[in-house]
This record gives sequence, structure tokens and C-alpha cells, in this order.
Amino acid sequence: MRWHKIYALSLRHIYLIKSSFPRVLDLIYWPSIQIFLWGFISKFFTETSSFYNDTVGVLLTAAILYDFLFRSSISYNMMFLEEIWSRNFTNLFIAPIKINEIITALTLTSILRTLIGLVPAAILAIPLFGVSIFKLGLPLLFLLISLYIFGITLGLLVTAGLMRFGPSFENIAWASLFFLAPLGCIYYPIEILPNWLQLVANLLPLVHIFEEMRNILMNGTVNYLEIFKGTIISLIYFIFGVIVFYIAYSGARTRGTLINIGE
Repeated sequence: MRWHKIYALSLRHIYLIKSSFPRVLDLIYWPSIQIFLWGFISKFFTETSSFYNDTVGVLLTAAILYDFLFRSSISYNMMFLEEIWSRNFTNLFIAPIKINEIITALTLTSILRTLIGLVPAAILAIPLFGVSIFKLGLPLLFLLISLYIFGITLGLLVTAGLMRFGPSFENIAWASLFFLAPLGCIYYPIEILPNWLQLVANLLPLVHIFEEMRNILMNGTVNYLEIFKGTIISLIYFIFGVIVFYIAYSGARTRGTLINIGE
């Protein structure tokens, strides 16, 4: 073996990592998130082992709703990434199509892709585990709408990042939702978090959505105000996401990097 060639190739990849913030973030991200998420889950079950009367039902319902959020965001990102992978990205933006038309088309198509994944999973949970998300009743519709709005928002922000940083930002598309999972209190109540993290978590719609999901399943009551809070916060983030998308698109046009993204 020629060690100077091995050294040269290794050095090349080290430089690639050093020159790309998304790559560095990806290396740090996954171990840290695993520690946060499973640390809080373990703490919750250690301190309050009798919190859930129907542990499987509550956790599985939370998992299905979280997957709906995950699929809505990833479906949005995937359609955008497919334009890059097929080298159709440039054609998309030079065609006589407005940005708001692109956003609307991706948003509407994303719900179809999301439902294709959600419905079979929700149906399978009924005979296999005796768990039905439809027990949530009418509030389920409002919970899904709020989750979908927030999922699309994350898709917009990741897409904006792709236009700003290029394909190297692709890893963030897969990691964005896992970053929010520990703070979203999907599998445990917000009281498990440290006080200072609770302040941050309350700024996310996920806390209000999943806290209300647990309230419905465990107490049989519905607090529509909590659902309303989650929806309003989701809409605020959505407006922010649209603004960031427009800024990223305008910046990419000014720098002339739209063509390079698709190549």
C-alpha cells in the first residue's frame, strides 16, 4: 500500500467535512439527539411508571401522529430533492411558474403522499395491537391539521436551506424532525423536561398537540383551547417558513446558484 495516497484521500475527505457546516452538524447531531430523546423517555418511565393506564395505546397513538408529522415534512422535502436528483431543478424555476404556485403544488401533493403512508399503519395497529387513533374522535382531524401545517413548515425551511447551501444540506432534510422530538414531548409530558427547556418547548406546537392527545386518551376530555394554541403556533411558523423560503430563493437568484444546485 502507498500511504501517501491513503493520506491524500483521507485529507480530501477531512477538508470536505471542514468546509461544510451541514456535514459537521450531521456528525454531531445524531448521537446528541439519541441521548436527549431516550434520556428523557427513560427518566419519565423511571419516575412515573404508573402514569399511563394504557401504555401501548398512548405510546402507539403518539408514534402514529409523530409519523404523520414526519411523513408530511419528508414528503415535501423528497419532492424537492427529486427535482434536484433528476436535474430538473433549473427547469422548474425558469418555467413560467410562480413561487407561490410551486409551494401550493408541493403542499397539496405532500398530503397525498403522507396519507398513503399513514392510513395503512393506522389500520394495521387495530388488529395487531387493539389501538385505534380514531378513538380520538373529531379532535383527531384538528390535531392532524396542526401537525401537517408544522410539517410543511419544516419542509419549507429545509428546502430554503437546500437553495442556500446546496445539496450538502440534504442531510438536514432527514434530521430536522428528530431534532425537535425531545422538545416536542411526544412520548412523555412536558414536566419531565428541565424548567428552562420547558420554556423553549412551549414555543413549539408539538407540545400542545401531544399533551392534548394524552389528555383525550387518558381523561376522556377535550381542551379545544390547547388544540387552538397548537394550530396558531403552527400557522405562525408557517408564515415564517414562507418568508424564509422567499428570501432563500431571492438570494439564490441573485448569486446565480440556482443553476448549480440542479447540476
